[in-house]
Amino acid sequence: MTNMTNRWIRTLLLSAIGIFCVVSAIAQNSPKHYILYVGTYTTGESKGIYAYRYDAASGKLQSLGLAAATENPSFLAADAKNEHLYAVNETGNYKGKSSGGVTAFSIDRKAAKLSQLNEVASDGADPCYLSLDRSGKYLLVANYTGGTVAVLPILADGRLGESTSVVADEGTLGPNKERQEKPHAHWIQATARNRFVYVSDLGLDQVLIYKFDSAKGTLSRGARADADKDFFSAKLAPGTGPRHVAFSANGAFMYVLGEMDATVTVFANDDKERYRSIQKISTLPKNFSGENTAAEIAIHPNGIFLYTSNRGADSIAEFSIDQQSGKLTLVGQISTFGKEPRHFTIDPTGKRLLAANQNSNNIVEYTIDENTGKLTKTDDGATVPSPVCLVFVPED
Repeated sequence: MTNMTNRWIRTLLLSAIGIFCVVSAIAQNSPKHYILYVGTYTTGESKGIYAYRYDAASGKLQSLGLAAATENPSFLAADAKNEHLYAVNETGNYKGKSSGGVTAFSIDRKAAKLSQLNEVASDGADPCYLSLDRSGKYLLVANYTGGTVAVLPILADGRLGESTSVVADEGTLGPNKERQEKPHAHWIQATARNRFVYVSDLGLDQVLIYKFDSAKGTLSRGARADADKDFFSAKLAPGTGPRHVAFSANGAFMYVLGEMDATVTVFANDDKERYRSIQKISTLPKNFSGENTAAEIAIHPNGIFLYTSNRGADSIAEFSIDQQSGKLTLVGQISTFGKEPRHFTIDPTGKRLLAANQNSNNIVEYTIDENTGKLTKTDDGATVPSPVCLVFVPED
């Protein structure tokens, strides 16, 4: 064998060993019991955020009832210490202004209850996604209808302060006159080193990249969205409608879920947050012919498997990730045994995937095959009104 071949084989072996160590560490160090908080839409029977006790060994879910009453908590995020939970209030009117709200809660892990600390404006209508920056000092919010993104400071006691930065997404609109009539911020996350914030905008067919000043909690961009060296973006094919984004562990690849055309676009990170599209692959079964919108995307902790959900086809698509090229191969599809799987999550052990079916009021569980990534439905699960977000918090 050549030296280059030997190096390539060693690289693959080291990658395999690293993945095995990651999965083993997850299994050994994970707590045995968790609280599963379920965000919902409250336009029907739901009253807010519900709680379940989750046994990581068996996969059993035990209902703990309503954890907190709040309006349309359609997306949730817990802080790193699992002491506080934050929820968007996805509405278009907040105290008379065109905005939604964001609510901060303290977590009582013994009782699984949430105590409201305060509520502030999201500074844009219909907030649909939030995440914490890498320092844990700020909450980043994407406002869908408002087309804005906001930075909210997290105070010492977990309460939220008024926004330190609000930016309106800008760029060329996509071709769909009904869905892409204006910017629609749909996802937001800080980069690993906290120097930039990424925003997927469904209306613009772009993943925008803002500069982030973590000392001041401010976002900024260059004068020209398409060219300025201080403002980069990853452009998708017209009509893709980017929704959510996942990254490889090393940051070399970005996976963008297209809500409108049910695809995943794979980008390679060439250098300094400059992304190049290398693949676009459908999330749908070949024989599907109805209407569909893609909803969620996640990479398994082992870095080998990627999953997406389809609303319409009502399925989870299973992909394998080539560890060298980053490209995807469709492994299979499985029904969500319900309607409108808006969200799913992989449990903290990496052994199961839980899908929330918004329009059939049920949570479905699957086991994950560690060799192939394929899902198998279990008899476990839960019934909850209009579930749209699932977040685990360790109980132990």
